Amino acid sequence: MKEQFNTAFGNLTDKLIGWFNTIIESIPNLILAILVMVAAYFSAKYVSRLVVKIVDKRVKQDSIKSAIARVTAVVVVALGLFIALGVLNLGKALTSLLAGAGVVGLAIGLALQGTLANTFAGLILSFRKKIQIGHWVETTGFSGEVMDINLKDFTLKEADNNIVIIPNKTILDNPLKNYSLTTKMRIFIECGVGYESDLEKVMQLTKDVIANNFEQVKSAEDVEFYYTEFGDSSINYLCRFWIDAESMLEKLRAKTTAIIEIKKAYDKEGINIPFPIRTLQFDNKLDVKASNLRESINNN
Repeated sequence: MKEQFNTAFGNLTDKLIGWFNTIIESIPNLILAILVMVAAYFSAKYVSRLVVKIVDKRVKQDSIKSAIARVTAVVVVALGLFIALGVLNLGKALTSLLAGAGVVGLAIGLALQGTLANTFAGLILSFRKKIQIGHWVETTGFSGEVMDINLKDFTLKEADNNIVIIPNKTILDNPLKNYSLTTKMRIFIECGVGYESDLEKVMQLTKDVIANNFEQVKSAEDVEFYYTEFGDSSINYLCRFWIDAESMLEKLRAKTTAIIEIKKAYDKEGINIPFPIRTLQFDNKLDVKASNLRESINNN
């Protein structure tokens, strides 16, 4: 029993010594592999910047530049990983890893369908000329400036400075309104005037106010004005005109200016913008004489 124990202990000692010697012998290769990975990491940053500078001369879309830079960085890091594994004499392990990549890739693909869908959608969005960083867009109930398009999500900054992050697949599958693709926007003003108003005068005054306050409107004839209905308290109209704008904020500012100037002109000319009036009718007549009120209070 003692001899068997000594034999087992000797084998264990030899194995540990062998591992220790292997580790000692592999330390230079390990250090070299770490240096290769560090060099690959910093090289990826440098190469991605260099690629952006090269691509910048030929491609105008920032989203495409960003996507190409990220792919380049991943390729450089992956190349460094392969070199590091070769330095560690793990070529066989690398071959086995590549052989099993197909099966593993299938399993990962099934498990990460949503992530992969967002990645491919991000690539498609990056190469779309009609969606670029800096554009003002509206989609899925959100409106704002495009801040970033990456391989995972689509980032918007709304007018209230809130950041909205939307999955790329959602953007690709839903309608998107891009305000920056055109240099003109139409402003709609809806209002109403009193029934006693001179409708022709109201129409001409409104057109003149718009033409005098917006350089883009050359004359009053360029302003569209339509009476739309006999309302409960007013005769309602729709006024619309074009301005030079590329974002919703410019449209809101223009609409605000138009409303302020129209209100000033109406006040000056004595044109009434009525508000809804409700008349309450009581069929039972109430006796509000002072003597009756005193008697009611005394009785209560």
